[in-house]
Amino acid sequence: MSQDHGKRGPIGSVRSNFLAGLAVIAPGVLTIWLVWNVITWIDGIVLNFIPNRFHPQSFIGWDVPGVGVVVFFVFTLIMGYFTKGLIGRTLVGWGERIVETMPVIRSIYNAVKQIAEAVIARKTPSFERACLVQYPRPGMWAVAFIATVTRGEVGDHLAQNDEMVSIFLPSTPNPTTGFLLFVPRADVIELDMPIEDAAKLVISAGLVYPEPRKGRGALPLSQTSPQG
Repeated sequence: MSQDHGKRGPIGSVRSNFLAGLAVIAPGVLTIWLVWNVITWIDGIVLNFIPNRFHPQSFIGWDVPGVGVVVFFVFTLIMGYFTKGLIGRTLVGWGERIVETMPVIRSIYNAVKQIAEAVIARKTPSFERACLVQYPRPGMWAVAFIATVTRGEVGDHLAQNDEMVSIFLPSTPNPTTGFLLFVPRADVIELDMPIEDAAKLVISAGLVYPEPRKGRGALPLSQTSPQG
């Protein structure tokens, strides 16, 4: 048994060192790979709209990565400045009225516009706080995000004796997919951790826990309001 232990010792050391090195290298490599793929993806789309005689290869003899990103950035900046004026807003409104006459395109455009306004332009409220909710059955808890107080027809039907809140329950490890749940306010436990830390917890499948924040502990939403 001592001989087997001696044989496995060097192998175990190599394995440990390899995993330690991989933990250091992997984040940087994956980040560079992701950024590179985004740059080449944007370049591939933008440069298709630019005549070949204006491509960097026509002037210096080789392609320059990131030219499409720069063109896209400048074009977006100009469009943002232009649409703030009266003429730009008029043209955008005119174009949207044309889109509204197209049944299928209208639905796609409106959905993309709402997502862009919520995520990019921040014209609509984002998630308020992270929380815990019992799912998929009582006694089992999941991390979710509080969106807003349930309003409209859904809120009118569900609000009987207690106020309802709309929460987004993300899936692991892809938090961009999940479920929209309408839960009584008293059944939701609000957390102090930031939205970003809660997202890391979901993405890592519970392996990355944020440090507890100083201050009050997590309490049900119904207990966070001032007492009279």
